[in-house]
Amino acid sequence: MILSSCAGNDNEAMAQGTLPQKMHITIDGATQAVTLVDNAATRELVTKLQSGDVTVTLNSSGGFEIWGGLGFSLPTSNEQITAQAGDVILYNGSNICLFYGSNSWSYTRLGHIDGLTANELRSFLKAGDSNISVTLSLKSTTGLNQIKTNDNVADGICYDLNGQRVENPTHGIYIINGKIIKL
Repeated sequence: MILSSCAGNDNEAMAQGTLPQKMHITIDGATQAVTLVDNAATRELVTKLQSGDVTVTLNSSGGFEIWGGLGFSLPTSNEQITAQAGDVILYNGSNICLFYGSNSWSYTRLGHIDGLTANELRSFLKAGDSNISVTLSLKSTTGLNQIKTNDNVADGICYDLNGQRVENPTHGIYIINGKIIKL
């Protein structure tokens, strides 16, 4: 069963006492949404994330996952499953596994990473790497919600997405005259 939220966004869902449908995973500045399943582990994880983001260090293992300790335990409802690419799994109550391949074991399913091809998933999860910093949160940390412009700014002044002025922009995404421009 997928968590459902009657509210328009996760903050509204939390305010109304329902669980958000999505969690977000950020690795190297890229963020992907995870559709959560409804079980005791996800409910407790969401409660933990309401207090703030959780950052963990994960490592590749077995050619099918990155995994590591959460630093806290969650309730388990293990069942024999075959985890698939994109699955987010709880292992032994205190380890999180993000799959880019497949493996059968007794796990507690937490959710599934949305909308990536197999190759995109391997790239996002840094398949084969070690010491991967992964942040779990209830909010998306990428994208621009709003651009405020100063009408007194001279034409042609360029800023990067951090708001720093750029004299000689090269390839990338910039804000020029209050508009997002890809060069």
